[in-house]
Amino acid sequence: MAPEQALAFAAAVPQLRWVKVGLELFVAGGPDVVRQLRDQGKRVFLDLKFHDIPATMAGACRSAARLGAELITVHACAGSEALGAAQVAASESAAAAGLMPPTLLAVTVLTSWDPQRFGAELAIEEPVRDYVPRLAQLAAQAGIGGCVCSPLEVAALRAAHPDPFALVTPGIRPAGAALGDQQRVMTPAQAIAAGSSQLVIGRPITAAPDPAAAFAACCADLLA
Repeated sequence: MAPEQALAFAAAVPQLRWVKVGLELFVAGGPDVVRQLRDQGKRVFLDLKFHDIPATMAGACRSAARLGAELITVHACAGSEALGAAQVAASESAAAAGLMPPTLLAVTVLTSWDPQRFGAELAIEEPVRDYVPRLAQLAAQAGIGGCVCSPLEVAALRAAHPDPFALVTPGIRPAGAALGDQQRVMTPAQAIAAGSSQLVIGRPITAAPDPAAAFAACCADLLA
């Protein structure tokens, strides 16, 4: 989605409060798209999944926090030193700009991985159901405010990490929606019942013939 399309989409769904800015949109629109969405009154989830050496991750999170992004993703597998540096940098940068500190979210295992291919291609013997909690614990110990996981892992993670630790779940598909490249999925209501803090719902809304109606249907599913 081009920046002008994303801004028009956000403006056309007045009930929308949070907008995720991912790699495709950020590469096309740069930091200005974050500022413009905030000018619309939207809260921004900056989903760039930073994964680098500690100094680089700290610098990236420092800049992201200065933009006013309230949720920022980093890869848990960057390790505890990088996670800790990113958290400190984001908090200090937000404070210097007079903003509330953002919540960093550690990405565990992407929802596009199915368990068999995950082990075979990455040569990781530990199953996904055990590997995800390992990374979530690493993030929590590093002071990160939450993690990103598939809804299938939420119940176990919530038992180990009570609120306010955030559990943000992509891989959300309303009943009957196409899965696309997602493998580990739940419906919106199922994910909330399992313990998700926030749901990431992309193509079922953005690619719908009537995005506002699709958004309303997802909200209605949560109230049913």
